Amino acid sequence: GFVVGHAGLYQALAMFAVAYFIIGMTVLSVCAIATNGALDAGGAYYMISRALGPEFGGSIGIMFFLANVCGSALYVLGLVEAVVDSFGIPPGQEAGTGVHVLPQSYWYELLYGTVLLALCLLVCLVGASIYAKATFLIFLIVAAVLGTILVSFFATRPLKVPIHLPNGNGTETDNGSFTGFSLSTLRDNLGGKYDVDYTTGQMMSFSSVFAVMFNGCTGIMAGSNMSGDLKRPSYSIPRGTISAVLFTYLVYNLLAFLMCATCNRTLLQKDYGFLRDISIFPPLVTVGIYAATLSAAMSNLIGASRILYALARDDLFGQALALAKKTSASGNPVMAVILSWLVVQVVLFSGKLNTIASVVTIFFLLVYATVNLACLALEWASAPNFRPTFRYFTWHTCLLGIAGCCVMMFLINPVSASASLGFLLLLLLALHYLSPSSTWGYISQALIFHQVRKYLLMLDVRKDHVKFWRPQMLLMVQNPRGSARLIDFVNDLKKSGLYVLGHVELQDLDMLPSDPLQPQQDSWLSLVDKLNVKAFVSLTLAPSVRHGVRQLLFTSGLGGMRPNTLVLGFYDDEAPQDGLARHPAFTSAREEVPLGFPPLRAAATPKLLSAREYVGIVADALKMLRNVLLARQLESLDKAWELRRAASPPPTIHVWPVNLLRPDSARYADTCSLFLLQMACVLNMARAWRRARLRLFLCVEAGTMPHAQEEKLRQLLKDLRIQAQIQLVPWDAITRLHWQTCQGPSGGPAEEEEEEEGVVNFPTNTTQVSDEYVRAANKLVLEQSPAPAVRFLYLPRPPADTSLYPLYLHQLELLTRGLGPTVLVHGVSAVTSTQL
Repeated sequence: GFVVGHAGLYQALAMFAVAYFIIGMTVLSVCAIATNGALDAGGAYYMISRALGPEFGGSIGIMFFLANVCGSALYVLGLVEAVVDSFGIPPGQEAGTGVHVLPQSYWYELLYGTVLLALCLLVCLVGASIYAKATFLIFLIVAAVLGTILVSFFATRPLKVPIHLPNGNGTETDNGSFTGFSLSTLRDNLGGKYDVDYTTGQMMSFSSVFAVMFNGCTGIMAGSNMSGDLKRPSYSIPRGTISAVLFTYLVYNLLAFLMCATCNRTLLQKDYGFLRDISIFPPLVTVGIYAATLSAAMSNLIGASRILYALARDDLFGQALALAKKTSASGNPVMAVILSWLVVQVVLFSGKLNTIASVVTIFFLLVYATVNLACLALEWASAPNFRPTFRYFTWHTCLLGIAGCCVMMFLINPVSASASLGFLLLLLLALHYLSPSSTWGYISQALIFHQVRKYLLMLDVRKDHVKFWRPQMLLMVQNPRGSARLIDFVNDLKKSGLYVLGHVELQDLDMLPSDPLQPQQDSWLSLVDKLNVKAFVSLTLAPSVRHGVRQLLFTSGLGGMRPNTLVLGFYDDEAPQDGLARHPAFTSAREEVPLGFPPLRAAATPKLLSAREYVGIVADALKMLRNVLLARQLESLDKAWELRRAASPPPTIHVWPVNLLRPDSARYADTCSLFLLQMACVLNMARAWRRARLRLFLCVEAGTMPHAQEEKLRQLLKDLRIQAQIQLVPWDAITRLHWQTCQGPSGGPAEEEEEEEGVVNFPTNTTQVSDEYVRAANKLVLEQSPAPAVRFLYLPRPPADTSLYPLYLHQLELLTRGLGPTVLVHGVSAVTSTQL
C-alpha cells in the first residue's frame, strides 16, 4: 500500500521491474558461484572472499553484516509499527479502550522492539534447525494469509474505512474507501502522487519509496547466508533462490494491481494496515503481517551472525572478532548471535523504519554489486577451474547487475552511497596492509595473468626501435647474502625494464629424487619482497655455471621481454661479506636472515668456477649479442650515505668512455662507448640518483687538438640530451708506457685489424698491454677527485684465444683495483637515438 499509494501503479511496476532486474542479475551470479565448489558458512561473504581475496571479502563481509543487522532492526521496527497500529492507544487519549491498550512513545516503542528482538534471539540461539522449522511454519501462515487477501479483494463489498491520524496532541479522522474493482479507481491510481509519510512526517519521493520497497526484496540472500547449515548448498541455493524471486515478483505485481483497482489514494497513503480492514478474516491478516516481519527479522539476525562467525573464523580482523568464534556443542555460533543481537539493539535506537531504510538498501546494493563483480572477475579470468554447473549467466549479466546497483545507489541517496563507498575503501586499505595472507587464491592474479598473456602476445620484437630501448637485466647471483647491494644497484639501472635474478645450482637432476629448486623459490621471492626490488627470479640446474648462464640467457623472459644485458659480479680473490645481515630491510625488522640461503663461502674455500670459465661466460654473452656489465666492489657502495651527504658538493658518477686497455684506439663514439654513456645516464635518471652529477673524462694527447675533441663530445652529449661535465685528462705519460712495450711495428697486424668493422678489441692486444701500463691507467682513474659514488669504465671484448682468458681477467683486476664501486660496461647494440 505504501508503494502504490505514493508512486501509483505505473511507477510501482517500474520499481518492481528495476529492483527485480538488479536482483535477477545478482541471483544468476550467486547461483554461478554457489555451484562452482563447496560452500561453507558465510553466504555472500564466503563467495566474495574466496573469489576476490581477503581484502574485498573482509570489507564486503563487514558491509553485509551491517546490512543484515540494519535489516533486522528495520523489520523489528516495522513489526513494532504494526503492533502499535493494532493495539496502541490512539494519540490524544490517556487510556486505551478495547484492544488498544499499548502506550505510544519513543521509549515504549523501543521497549516493544527490544522484547520482539529478544524473541528472535531465543530462536537463533537454539540453532538453525529450530529456525528452519519456525520459518517453515511462518511460510504456511503467510501463504494462508496471502490466499485470504486475494479472496478478500473479490469477496469484500465496497466500504468506508475510518483513519485516525495524529495531529499535534490530538488526532484527526479521515475516510479511505475500498471501492471494489472500479475502473475510475484504477485510473486515479495509475500515476504517482507523492505525499508526506504519516509515520515520519517526511515528504516522499521516487528514491525514498524505492528504498523502502527494495528492503522487501533483499531476502534473496537468506538462503545463501545459511550455506553452512544446508546439506547441499550447491543444489539448494540456486533452486530455492530462483523460485523465491519468481514467486515474490509475481505476488508483488498482482497485489499492486489489485490494490490500485480497489482502494482509493487516501486509504493507500494514510493507512498502511488497510488490508486488515478489507479482509474477510482480519485477525489472520494481522497474524500474517506479524509472522512475515518476524521471520524477516530472524532471517537477517541469523544471517548477520553467520557472516560474523565466518569473518572471525578467517582471522581477517585478528583478535577483534576472536569472541565470535565460540560455538555451542552442536556447532551453533552462539557468541556471534549474541554480538549481532547487541548491534541490532543499538540500531533500534533510530526509532523509525523509514529512517534507516535508505542506508540498509545502499548496503545491500553494494553487496549485490560486489557479488556480480566476483562472478564477472571469475568469468573474465577464464580460469579452467571456474566450471559452475549453473550456466545461465554471462559476463553481460554480471556487468548489468553492477551497473544497476551503482545507479540505484546514487539515485536513492548520493550522500549515503558516497559515504558507504568511502567506508568500503577504508576497509579495503586496512585489510590490504593489516590482514594476514590467505591461501584462498587471489582473483587479481588470474586477471593479471590473463591480461599479461594478451599483451605479451601483442609485444612484437620485430617492431622494436632504438628510440624505445630500455635495459632488460639478467643479474647472476651466486649467494644473495653477498650481493644485497648489487641487487639494489641493478634495480636502479633497469629503468622500468625487465629485471631477472638468475641463479645456477650445480647438481644433476638424474641423481636427485626431486627438483631441489622448488623449495628455494619461496626464499628468493621473499628476498625480492624484502629488498623491495621489481625483479623476477629464474633458477636453473646445470653441470657448470657457464652452462647454467647459457640456459638462462636462452630461456629467461618471454616474447618481447627477454634480457638484453647480463650483469655479473667481479671475479677476484676478496672474501665475500654478508651484506644481507646488515641490510636495513632485515636489521630494522629485528629478524634473522635465514631465508633458506647457505652461509657465504670462506676465503680459503675454492670457487665454483674458474677464471677461464668466468671470462667464457662474458664471451658467450657477447656472442649471443647481449650487453655485459661487470660490477666490482658494489657491496661497498653505501647508497644511502652517498646520496644523503651534504648537498655541496653533490655525489658524482665518473664515466670513462674510452677503452683504457686499448690506448691506440681513443674512440669515444663507438657502440660500446655510447652504451656506457646510456647506462650512466639511466642510473642518473633513477629517483635515488637524481642529485648525482655525471662527470665525463676525455683522455687527450698533446698535438691532437683537445678542444676540438671536447667540442665534438659536447655536441654529442647535447644531441643525446645527456647533461654531464666534461673533464680533459692528459694521458701522454700513460700511452708512452704502452708504446714502449708494444711488440707490433707500425703498420703491423694491430693496425690492419683496427680497420675491421665492429672490432673493438683484438686477440693480440691483450699480450701487448703491460702490467705497468695497466697500473698507470688505474692510477690515472684513481687520481681524479673528488672520489665518486660509482665509476663506469669501458670493458674490452675478451680475446679470441681462450688461453689468454686468465691474462685478460688479470688486466681487468689491475685496472679496477682500489677504485671502489666500479662497473665495467661492454655494449653490442645501438641504444641511443637523436630522433624524435
